[in-house]
Amino acid sequence: MKSRRTSLSSLLVAFSAFSFSGCGQSPDLEPASPASESTSTTQAASSPSSAASTAANSGSSMSPPAPVVAAPFVPAPLSQEEIRDGWISLFDGTSLFGWQQPENSQWRVEEGTIVCDGGGKSLLLTPFRFDDFEFRCDFHLASGGNSGVFLRTAENAADPSKDTYELNICDGHPTHRTGSLVGRHVAENVPAVEGDWHSFRVRCEGPHIQVWLDDAQIVDFTDMSDSVQLTGKIGLQMNEGRIAFRKVLLRPLAPQMLWNGMDLTGWNVVPGSKSEFAVRDGLLHVSGGPGFLESSDQFGDFILHVEARTNGDSLNSGVFFRAIQGTEAAPSNGYEMQIHNGFLDGDRSKPKDAGSGAIFRRVPARYVVASDREWFTETLIAQGDKIATWVNGYQVVNWQDTREPNENPRQGQRSAPGHFSLQGHDPGTDLDFRAIRVQPLRP
Repeated sequence: MKSRRTSLSSLLVAFSAFSFSGCGQSPDLEPASPASESTSTTQAASSPSSAASTAANSGSSMSPPAPVVAAPFVPAPLSQEEIRDGWISLFDGTSLFGWQQPENSQWRVEEGTIVCDGGGKSLLLTPFRFDDFEFRCDFHLASGGNSGVFLRTAENAADPSKDTYELNICDGHPTHRTGSLVGRHVAENVPAVEGDWHSFRVRCEGPHIQVWLDDAQIVDFTDMSDSVQLTGKIGLQMNEGRIAFRKVLLRPLAPQMLWNGMDLTGWNVVPGSKSEFAVRDGLLHVSGGPGFLESSDQFGDFILHVEARTNGDSLNSGVFFRAIQGTEAAPSNGYEMQIHNGFLDGDRSKPKDAGSGAIFRRVPARYVVASDREWFTETLIAQGDKIATWVNGYQVVNWQDTREPNENPRQGQRSAPGHFSLQGHDPGTDLDFRAIRVQPLRP
């Protein structure tokens, strides 16, 4: 057991190089040819180890990271249907990658679970604020323990009746036992949970919050108070005793359809494009290139869901976002979420050309999850200067754009709304999209 825990601890060190501290950012390169950012071959970070090396010299105040070690890939605990429905995993099963970790705490990973049993009261937080969502997790509370899941929480929640919805995990609480929303709502007739694994399912839709414990509904609460919280982070709480979490999952609710599945309404071909964009048998087919198909609408902070399939080996494409409206001279001035399922030396931890889910030129995917000729899902969250991506529900990028603000994302940080743009990369482009939808987020 001791050797297994030591191994997992080393994984946490390995993934620390990709935290939201500004690490993982590639040096800003000269702009590629207007047709495509992906045409550049000077992207240095083709593997997690090279990304960490770049980060160590990027001006961060952090100590140089420890050497990166290979980490086992654990697929997201989701069915294909759930992935298509928009679910993502907030916990990769091996590390705290993607979480905002409190200082001087004892949050760690043991045997595929997130664990804390000391270090004082603390919250393990998501970097992002979520609006309307469904959330699931399994939890295990030791006898006499006190924990909880904070929903739509403020960064520093001081008063649970105003700053958060604290879904309590504490059988011995004097007023708000397990399943209650502390300071807001008391759940009745809830069985004790100490000493065994149990599951929560939560739906937050506007002021309406519903909670299920082990598939039995225990909360149906509508917040009519002046302190209603319509957005906020998700936090896992350490209060007292030992708490463990696993299968920490989320999906946005009521996203907008960006592509209607029938024609190109709401999209425009960027002038000068050589790609063909056509709807065939309910699929949006992209062939040839270079070229871009641009959304009419613009989005700033959002969760984007894209389902794609590459119809050849190591084909290259991408989804640009927060992009300036394309012209023939400058068709693709935006951030790019890469589509490229190639990898080097038979090792999926060494993505070729940054890998699907990468933010091209900025940070590579840490693992190539998807395969060519198979449908896969990319999820992108952009909120302010924080950007993260998932492929088939597994998080591959966790990045903060620490560059100086600039209208052009090629040149600096852009948080202003911009267009989405689908890329035809080169004459060999051959791919399909079958779903594109977005949930705007409150800034």
